[in-house]
Amino acid sequence: MIQNIIIWFLNFSPTTKRFFWCFWYDLFAKKSKNQKFTFMNYGFTEKGFVYDTSTDKNEALSSQLYHHTATQVDIKNKKVLEVGSGRGGGAFYIHSFLNTQSVTGLDISKEGVSIAREFYNIPRLSFIHGDSELLPFQNKTFDIVINVESSHCYGNINQFLSEVHRVLKNGGTLLWCDFRTKEEMQKLFYVFKSCGFLIFKEKNITKNIVDSLSLLTPDRNAQIKKHIPKIFQRVFQSYSGISGSDMHNAFLSGNLIYKSAALKKL
Repeated sequence: MIQNIIIWFLNFSPTTKRFFWCFWYDLFAKKSKNQKFTFMNYGFTEKGFVYDTSTDKNEALSSQLYHHTATQVDIKNKKVLEVGSGRGGGAFYIHSFLNTQSVTGLDISKEGVSIAREFYNIPRLSFIHGDSELLPFQNKTFDIVINVESSHCYGNINQFLSEVHRVLKNGGTLLWCDFRTKEEMQKLFYVFKSCGFLIFKEKNITKNIVDSLSLLTPDRNAQIKKHIPKIFQRVFQSYSGISGSDMHNAFLSGNLIYKSAALKKL
């Protein structure tokens, strides 16, 4: 019942969708402020990838999604903006391991930005509160914009892409990954082109995501049962994509597709 109400609210209008996700991520950040996790995505795994067993499996698989997305092009010595930076783990990974000039993380959640600033206080890595559809930067500021599993929350994807196009330097690149229904994905790739981008890399990574979620399920399910009231557990199980949830089943059935792409500003 609660899940159906949320779905109705998300589909009611772009404004209600945007309001809900802003509220959700602020609330989630407040409730989990004392938790040490730094990523909020479905993770990525592929044949031959072995996560470091000395680190948290959730963090390793989630950082691998950033690695896959960000290494579609060489971003060494590039000025990078991440839109939808959450708790900061992805921006930190990119800056620390891919040798960027600088990384700026932007997120709509004030609480999330506050947490990221507490976690990471290092040179040339910064976090600011801002709106994905009204980026607070001058024209042609960044070489790279990265957007990981975030765009499905935006009320106006055309406005977001127009803003990304504006803040990218000439010839700059948008590195993106996210999920949609098959029909929505087709429309989105048309919108990419209509907003002035050339798609030069595209990959269906649904299986990589599903395999990652299977690995993450035991821990995520245990955390939900431990911390979330029973009436809300199904919502959180679907949100976190654990095996057997509506979200996970939608990936398995093909109703949802997860893709990555690299797009050049024309």
